Amino acid sequence: MGFVNRRTELADLESWWAKPDPRPALVWGRRRVGKTALLQRFSADRRTVFHLGSGRTESGELAQLSRKVANALPDSLRDLAASPYRSWEEAFEHLAQAARDEPLLLVLDEFPEMMTKSPELPGVLRAFLDLSSGRTKLRILLCGSAVRTMRAIQEERAPLYGRFDLSLHVHPFRPHEAAEMLPHLKPADRALVYGLLGGMPLYLSWWDQAKSVDENLADLATRPTSPLVLEGDLVLATESRHGDQVADVLRAIAEGRTKHNEIADAVGTDPSRVLRDLQELRLVERIQPVTETGSSRRRIYRITDNMIAFYLGVLGRYRDEINRGLGETVLAAIQAGVDDHMGACWEDAYRDHLRLRASEIHPETVAVGSWWQSGHQDEIDAVVLAGRARRPVLVGEAKWGRKVNGERIAAQLASKASRLTTDISVLRFSICAREKVTDAPSNALIVTAADIFTR
Repeated sequence: MGFVNRRTELADLESWWAKPDPRPALVWGRRRVGKTALLQRFSADRRTVFHLGSGRTESGELAQLSRKVANALPDSLRDLAASPYRSWEEAFEHLAQAARDEPLLLVLDEFPEMMTKSPELPGVLRAFLDLSSGRTKLRILLCGSAVRTMRAIQEERAPLYGRFDLSLHVHPFRPHEAAEMLPHLKPADRALVYGLLGGMPLYLSWWDQAKSVDENLADLATRPTSPLVLEGDLVLATESRHGDQVADVLRAIAEGRTKHNEIADAVGTDPSRVLRDLQELRLVERIQPVTETGSSRRRIYRITDNMIAFYLGVLGRYRDEINRGLGETVLAAIQAGVDDHMGACWEDAYRDHLRLRASEIHPETVAVGSWWQSGHQDEIDAVVLAGRARRPVLVGEAKWGRKVNGERIAAQLASKASRLTTDISVLRFSICAREKVTDAPSNALIVTAADIFTR
């Protein structure tokens, strides 16, 4: 599967490039989200120096950059093979001269890795930008996967504060975007793959569309060296370097401990800082009934990355057996856990679809989210609020079943909605199933995988 989607991100980059004298751009996001592929596509038809940082010593980093410049600019007057850059100041100045008459794009990918051995680099770049403004057509793009570092670069006390014309945070694909990576699957199967792998382009590329679900699960999840097992380990290990409790907190949430006090009991200490970090990484989100604003005692936490939720919630139960070589014998148990796992993923994809159709549902839509009473009673999968008064205008239920009875679900929705509002007659109902809804009320909004995962 080649490069797909990212139309909005490419348009933002094109707008940045079109400015007469743009300040640097910042592109950032989690590992595997497709930043490098995005930048390679953007730079394909441009004069570009593309340098990937890897934590080398400063001299090693500059030597590698020198080789990249020599390959990209073979007509340069300087023999970079014989005389590589000796400092970042020298590198920026030489590239500025090379871009004196013709635009040149310098991509510094994994910029945080360069900063580990050259912590002064942001200050050096700031000084160069201040001195070179208006006298070169060099366009600099910084990219990185260390989300905390990339955020810190933009903060008020950081050397590069206020010196970016574009800050582009690249996120995983949404359901309708992920569908573009699975063109040979039926919509219901796209929904399943998205529920297991989430929106990371790399993960989606692992799914063999010519094989069955069972064959893919066997390939991806039943050996210690299987992609899902290795990647789950890697994500937890990578993020745990920033806090020893990360894996413990994620496991606690995956096991159903979704309230702050429950997580604290599970990990044995206050998890507030770790939870903030995980929210920043968009691995976890804090949710509360959509009708409530500000701080609510009914807030809970959920894992937002489908792959991590599957890795911890389903594969995690059989991880020891997989490590001992029993992957083939536990495959049936893994398969049996898929439908339970898919419930929350399917509801989330459904709410995302409603957000896409927000203006169609009501021209003054202000929020789409779930709702429940204390103790998580009478939960409604989707409530749409409209207007300044945030009045409910639609309530919806999502079932992972292939075929559901709309009349029965509408009756259940009406019962639950009576606790939400005193006048359910003003509400429109929405019913979501994987493939088909039968006997639904005439004005109900029917949603299936064919609607959510359309290409």
